[in-house]
Amino acid sequence: MNTEPNSLIRASSPYLLQHAYNPVKWYEWGEEALQKARKENKLILVSIGYSACHWCHVMERECFEDHEVAEVMNNDFVCIKVDREERPDIDQIYMLAIQLMTGSGGWPLNCICLPDQRPVYGGTYFRKHDWINILLNVAGMWANEPEKALQYADRLTDGIRNAEKIIPNVHVSEYNKTHLTEIVEPWKRHFDMAEGGYNRSPKFPLPNNWQFMLRYSHLMEDDATHVSALMTLEKMAMGGIYDQVGGGFARYSVDGSWHVPHFEKMLYDNGQLISLYAEAYQYSHSLVFKDIVTETIAWLEREMTSPEGLFYSALDADSEGVEGKFYVWSQEEFDAVLGDDAHLLRDYFQVTEEGNWEEEETNILLRKFTEEEYAEVKGLQIIEFQQKIRAAKAKLLAERDKRIKPGLDDKCLTAWNAMAIKGLAESAEIFNDPHYYALAKKAAEFILANLRTADGGLFRNFKNGKATISGFLDDYAFFVDALIALYQSDFDERWLQEAKGLTDYVLLNFEDKDSPVLFYTTAGGEALIARKHEIMDNVIPSSNSAMAQNLQKLGLLFDEQRYTDKAAAMLAAVHPQIKTYGSAYSNWAIQLLNEVAGTNEIAITGADTREIKKELNKHYIPNKVVLGGTNSQLPLLKDKRSIETKIYICRNKTCQLPVTTVEEALQFIIK
Repeated sequence: MNTEPNSLIRASSPYLLQHAYNPVKWYEWGEEALQKARKENKLILVSIGYSACHWCHVMERECFEDHEVAEVMNNDFVCIKVDREERPDIDQIYMLAIQLMTGSGGWPLNCICLPDQRPVYGGTYFRKHDWINILLNVAGMWANEPEKALQYADRLTDGIRNAEKIIPNVHVSEYNKTHLTEIVEPWKRHFDMAEGGYNRSPKFPLPNNWQFMLRYSHLMEDDATHVSALMTLEKMAMGGIYDQVGGGFARYSVDGSWHVPHFEKMLYDNGQLISLYAEAYQYSHSLVFKDIVTETIAWLEREMTSPEGLFYSALDADSEGVEGKFYVWSQEEFDAVLGDDAHLLRDYFQVTEEGNWEEEETNILLRKFTEEEYAEVKGLQIIEFQQKIRAAKAKLLAERDKRIKPGLDDKCLTAWNAMAIKGLAESAEIFNDPHYYALAKKAAEFILANLRTADGGLFRNFKNGKATISGFLDDYAFFVDALIALYQSDFDERWLQEAKGLTDYVLLNFEDKDSPVLFYTTAGGEALIARKHEIMDNVIPSSNSAMAQNLQKLGLLFDEQRYTDKAAAMLAAVHPQIKTYGSAYSNWAIQLLNEVAGTNEIAITGADTREIKKELNKHYIPNKVVLGGTNSQLPLLKDKRSIETKIYICRNKTCQLPVTTVEEALQFIIK
């Protein structure tokens, strides 16, 4: 390691700071580095990763900490390090370039560009000698055959600018069930009906996929999606991908049975999974799902909460340079912690002397049976066994906390915090837990008070008391969604007013005049080589699909036709793509499902709104918006000032006669 730091020492990103003592003369993305490249006519090397990325650390050790490699990089390139989580706009462009070049992508992402930022060559992980050869070859081409590099750049940049172009769809017929089945039937062929998820590995949780499946199975009364969704959630809950001791999910499992995780824990996964498991509990009343929510929120509060009440981004996969070391147990360690109960619980958590993770000869805690199933097999009273489980987890957690912890990425991102806020607000409702609501409210209020730009927009990031990067479309989309969830939790209309203000900001600043979908970057943002849309749903739903759903909900809540029309135009433009690959358009598919099934607008008035809402939350109604209050300007509540509690069920601008009990209201609820 160098004794003298490079310019990344001034960065706020934990990922960039990890590279501050590399012998490579790294720069942050910004005018200093870009101007240097232009002035010296040097190629730019853009290297993109994130703090919890295992292979990013490996390439750093093998290449970027090596003085021989650094000499080549420093001589021939202006080297720029990018945290993909802080600057997804840059990552989006160069990831697409790598995919166009190689057919695949991932991180670490390394892209060589002309001095004007246009890409000419790249890839993901490289070994030392391969990396040196590539650098020398591309530098040689730029020195001796620059016209060839310019031709590559022209072709690639055209491909980047034209990829994912969405054109308006002016011929929109009314959506029906056939539009859904032609998406879902091919999708079903990929289900793994033995282990859950899809019949491939590695396996990612993909929360939005299974949220769609839950809702589709309920609203369309479909058995295959019902079985597959609930089995997937149970298998994940009992697998090694879930931290059986401390709560929270790893990013994916490397195998097909959720056994061996890639151990990093990301806020975006866990925020979404809190929502998903809470919804699955409301659907199925499975206590396994309730435990997952309880334990994951406990982890979020214990390990991922900043002093301000925001949530940190990630925990690394590695500790002491070894992947998973913090989380695994030898049988000897396990027995020493649990004493007399070790024999009983060793079997429950699949702990063996030789180790259930053969590669490392150690044990990842996982389960094959629910608590009820195991207690029955062992002839134990369920209450007694559950007490043993709780006590064992507490002991294991206390012992594990003595170990050297994985690295913490302590930056706070608006979009990811929004997912956690939404999960907490929804869990507060489903489990009637005011503490979850308090956590959600504190984080949302901090963002509204401290992460606002001078023109009323949002910042993306917060660390060390500072917000420095203007928000992208996902920051707005997910935060508006979180504000709507908070309103449905407490009926405080200021959340909706904030959501409406931010939505108007988005429509003004992210508009594409040639397409109904929205740009990912704001009109006043930094000019990159392309201004992209984000359309496809991935591990995180796309910002456009999330914003389309927000517009639909706000259109109903405020009776704002321009919102509803915009949402409809966005869905219509993307609709032809959905059936080509349902899994990659699952959030758009949820919007389509709402169009086919219809949305229940439930307005509760009178003195007893909270009790009615509490009763309503015992029922699974995924296609709904809920409003409440007696002194409101919202159209569905306006002039409804009755002291007597009344429930109005409305749909398509038509309301049923009010009723006074949830039981009566359920008669009007549409599936």
